[in-house]
Amino acid sequence: MPGIVQLLASPAHRFVGRPADGPAPAPAGELVEQIQLRAELGIVGDRYFGKPAHREASVTVIAAESLPPGVGLAQVRRNILTSGIAVDDLVGAVLVLDSGPGPVRLRVNRPAHPCAWMDVTIGPGAWRGLRGRGGVRCTPLTDGVLRVGPVDVLIERPSAPPQP
Repeated sequence: MPGIVQLLASPAHRFVGRPADGPAPAPAGELVEQIQLRAELGIVGDRYFGKPAHREASVTVIAAESLPPGVGLAQVRRNILTSGIAVDDLVGAVLVLDSGPGPVRLRVNRPAHPCAWMDVTIGPGAWRGLRGRGGVRCTPLTDGVLRVGPVDVLIERPSAPPQP
């Protein structure tokens, strides 16, 4: 059964400067049991909420199956860690998640490419190992709440234009 494994809403950027210097300390409480999303704005309380430069990437989703055992959102700095959903295959689709309070629609805009920080936070070789599996960058299309636990999933794919 698909699920939401972890949620992260962090007010702070941790990957600043050079990876060799290490990440900034994590703020307390960034891993949460639920997040509130606002259409076109992102996750309430997150560092990218309402930032014009991040409107098409305000919510990031990664599959637990892409990560080594024991690695979570604190290391990869994505917002939603799922299980049982092949999120990397969803670019161009709308991902609809319902963890209980009602459906939340996320437009999947593009891949969330891994960076050199992955070799520091996960371990040597992680940057290369996550290529093509680094998750996706999304825009919330509806307001709503997501919670850790089982989730109903619907994938809305754009229909092909009619052929003449």
